[in-house]
Amino acid sequence: MDIQIEKDPTLRDLVRIYQRRRSVVYGIMTTIGVLTIIYCLVCTRRYEATGLIQVQKQGMDGMGLEDLMGGASGGDSSPLSANIEIQTQANILQSDTLALRTIEQLGLEQNQDFRPHWNPLGWAFELVSPKGVGDPSGVKLEDAPVRRSKALKVFSKNLKVKPVTGTRIIEIDYLNPDPKVAAAVINTLTRNLSDYAYETRFQATNKASQWLGDQLGDLRKDSEDLQAKVVNLQRESGVYSLGTTDSTGREQAYSGVLDRLQQATTALTTATQNRILKGAISKAAETGDAEMLSGLAGNALPGASAGAATALSLVQSLRQQQAAEQATLKEAEVKYGPAYPKLSEMRGNLAGIQHSIDQEIGRIRGRAASDFQIATATEASARKAYENAKREADILNNKAIEYVIVRQEAEQSRGLYEDLLKRLKEAGVLEGLKSSNITLIDPGRAPAKPKTPNVPLYMMTALVGGWVLGCCGAFLVDNLDNKVISVDDLEDLFKLSPLGVLPKMELPVSQTDPSKRILALADPGSNYVEALRSIKTALLLSQTEAPPKTILVTSSIAGEGKSFCSLNLAIILAQGGRRTLIIDTDLRRGTLRQRLGISHRPGLSDLLAGQQATPPILAVPGIDNLHVLLAGATPPNPTDLLESESMKNWLHKFRHEYDFVVLDSAPVLPVTDSVALNTLTDSTLLIVRSRVSERPQAQRSYQLLRRDGQHYVGLILNGMDVSDSSYYGYHGYRRHGYRYSEEDNRVD
Repeated sequence: MDIQIEKDPTLRDLVRIYQRRRSVVYGIMTTIGVLTIIYCLVCTRRYEATGLIQVQKQGMDGMGLEDLMGGASGGDSSPLSANIEIQTQANILQSDTLALRTIEQLGLEQNQDFRPHWNPLGWAFELVSPKGVGDPSGVKLEDAPVRRSKALKVFSKNLKVKPVTGTRIIEIDYLNPDPKVAAAVINTLTRNLSDYAYETRFQATNKASQWLGDQLGDLRKDSEDLQAKVVNLQRESGVYSLGTTDSTGREQAYSGVLDRLQQATTALTTATQNRILKGAISKAAETGDAEMLSGLAGNALPGASAGAATALSLVQSLRQQQAAEQATLKEAEVKYGPAYPKLSEMRGNLAGIQHSIDQEIGRIRGRAASDFQIATATEASARKAYENAKREADILNNKAIEYVIVRQEAEQSRGLYEDLLKRLKEAGVLEGLKSSNITLIDPGRAPAKPKTPNVPLYMMTALVGGWVLGCCGAFLVDNLDNKVISVDDLEDLFKLSPLGVLPKMELPVSQTDPSKRILALADPGSNYVEALRSIKTALLLSQTEAPPKTILVTSSIAGEGKSFCSLNLAIILAQGGRRTLIIDTDLRRGTLRQRLGISHRPGLSDLLAGQQATPPILAVPGIDNLHVLLAGATPPNPTDLLESESMKNWLHKFRHEYDFVVLDSAPVLPVTDSVALNTLTDSTLLIVRSRVSERPQAQRSYQLLRRDGQHYVGLILNGMDVSDSSYYGYHGYRRHGYRYSEEDNRVD
């Protein structure tokens, strides 16, 4: 048993496959090209509007809570912080909140994109998927889950938000069949983003400002009470004084007790101010609102500890990470569906961020409460020291000292109130806190040309993709095709070269002249006849002892061209001056009678059945040296007749009377006639038709005819496409139009 070693395909093999299956390649290319053209003709033209916004640094405009006590406004200018801020704004632009606002403000539900379209796949999925609760009638989009989900899906599909690398600019693109609607969506979305940023910062500081306002109210009442007391004391009694004034013109009263009292008053004032500011931070932390604390991160109150400021910044960073993770999760859910395996991991990350935020808020709450308690205790201590000093002053100077103290306390209390009120108003807390840090660079404008379909790009993609898919299809078809196609296939199958290759021919047909149906007579200079002459020469030289005299021509199955080949081969042998007899041994479906235009006559079956004493051999008209023995009537037992001793004897006799005897036999696989005759002949020609004969069929027929290697079987590949490179590669030349000329008998 021979072991066949498969070799890797070479570039030449791939080129041959491409040439053999180029009809598949061109067919797929044409199909994809036509479908692309149809798509470009029928698809909706969609316009893309583009807008650009700039995300400015925090603190570049307006004032915030950091200005309450005159603190300098400044933002974190690190690249990481800037990138987080830009990415956060980009994720907010893609959020459902802004999308719903834009859809409702522009009435996009009536737009062509948002109207229901029948989708066969969606309809099929709805049939098997569980039905949810329907939307109530006449409600807003926010309260209609089904409508909201569909509208958000369409909106996010057409929206594209892309931060421009290395800048603080965000590019916003939107696709819509109406160019004006596309531009309106861009402008409305950017306006909603600016409003959302303003609302977020206002809400984050409003609660703190409200508490500070309450504190200012108490401080104002205390100041007014002190002023009234100063007036009463001044009216009731005189004031002990040094009789001099300071640089501001105020009357001075001095003693050691008064000096200590003044210091205690100053300490009490500082402690009170610190307690008020620490209380503002504590009040904000008690709400536990992460969004509000995130908004306070860039507006740290003076007096807050460095740890509190760091914690607030960390909350802001975690909130930004949470927003980015939520946007990524929603995008993955829309793009891949709820079964996407990474969704659980992403939800875990989101839960971890939320846990970190909760922990940090807890730490801020504890730290703020601790700072407030310390400030309160400090204030109490300062107040106690102040009260002791005041008591001593009362004892020392009674009404006069009391007057000075009360007047100073009233002035400082009034000054503190006016200073805090001024700072609060300057920061804009009472009037809206701070303007947005979003700047519109390029508004959305209605485009002049549609974005899709991009006909040149689509056609180029269709051609390239069609060619690639066509090549893949060609290689797939070639590997799945079990038929013999080329000379290489035949050589790989049998490990030997064929005796010859016959081209595919259009057979001439004539109802009046049977000779016109025979190619060796109708067109003796054709490629087919020339190839048959080469086969004749190779056949006569195939055996070293002597040329074969009895030649069996057969095939694996019907329709492979064996009868046409055997008849033309017999004519070529006869034209060489050799007495030739062609016998139609296909006793079931003989065709030589029709091909030669001979009426029904007795034939081989009648001779073998003993109904004819002499062989009913006929001379073929118009062809010297050629005789024919027809098949005759169809017998009930063709194989038995062909295996009979009579057949052997008659064939032995024909060998001595003729130079060549050609047997046109039945196919090998359907019946055993050819296998039986194969033992009586010198050589056998097995016809294998390109693109018709299957490899297992040809291989099985060859094994049956070889008789364990004791009989010569020549392979002939018939029906080769003349444009196939393997056809000319076998003959060793390309097509040059070299033929016999009727006008010129010169020898080249």
